[in-house]
Amino acid sequence: MKKMIKNPRIRKVMTSVLLITGLIVGAASVYATFLYNKLNQTLDHIAAPEATTASNINGESFVPFSQATNPIEKPLTFLLTAVDEREGNEGSLNTDVMMLFSVNPKTHQGTVVSIPRDLEIEANKSGLDGSHKANYFYAYYYNKNRDTALRETKRLFSDVYQVPIDYMAVINFDGFRKLIDQLGGMTVEVDMDMRYQDDSDGTDIHLNKGKQQLNGKQVLDFIRYRKSNLGTAESSDMERNQREQLVLNQLLDQLTTLNGVTAWAGVLDIIGGSIKTDIPADELRTFTKSYRDLKPATVRYIQLKGEWESPYLVVKQQDLEEAIGALRGQQSSEQIDSRIRTD
Repeated sequence: MKKMIKNPRIRKVMTSVLLITGLIVGAASVYATFLYNKLNQTLDHIAAPEATTASNINGESFVPFSQATNPIEKPLTFLLTAVDEREGNEGSLNTDVMMLFSVNPKTHQGTVVSIPRDLEIEANKSGLDGSHKANYFYAYYYNKNRDTALRETKRLFSDVYQVPIDYMAVINFDGFRKLIDQLGGMTVEVDMDMRYQDDSDGTDIHLNKGKQQLNGKQVLDFIRYRKSNLGTAESSDMERNQREQLVLNQLLDQLTTLNGVTAWAGVLDIIGGSIKTDIPADELRTFTKSYRDLKPATVRYIQLKGEWESPYLVVKQQDLEEAIGALRGQQSSEQIDSRIRTD
């Protein structure tokens, strides 16, 4: 027999508590459903179009290596790039940031190799007429066919460096800026005074050396700074690559520790509007469910140093081979032996 609460005041308080609790639980459930739907919409938007996941550019069957088994159990290699699509930049799609990122979920280790934008890719390696800088190819393939540009660029770098690259992702700089702001900025050790202005595209870099909290625009300036027209020292590609890797590592930490449905909703809005990949939607869903497992506990960052021989940065062959060897070390023997199954 249930014991009744006879005191009207206590009953009113209990009723209010239960009502408020019910409203909170109901609101959380509704918002969780909203966030789940937003996540699916975002993944569908940034994923590879269905037509391009079913066949390669020659109409032959295409199955990414990582689909041969659970992708979370296999090492994965990504080509990560960023492009500048701001107004005033003459519509350039040259990749200003390029990284090869290999992660092994079983060992929880990762390797990042920054590819200098001015690195020479010779004609006999690219199959195109003449040599070109490494940042040339995505724009070239995009202008030919935007639907296959990611896969074509990925294939080229796979062939040039003899490394099986599973997927490619492109983020535009404006989206990167918004993402950093959404995450509350970033604390960065600025390694040098940076001053540069360009009225034609609105570039205005003004950073002082030292540890400080930067907003999205400032973080973007920090990783892009190369030359000065206002009296500060210029920066080499190698120094830029070091900054890119520092920011990438901190960004991964911030995303991994991100909590709250409101915060994630904002991040998903930005991602959906500024990132494109050639990853099938189903695999993207698998990655998001296991993103904490995919984030490596330790990451080895490798900068390719070289000498400037206008208009290219020339890297010693031994240094290049050692960097690519480190990437291959994260991959399984099956991947290395078979290279890319889509060839």
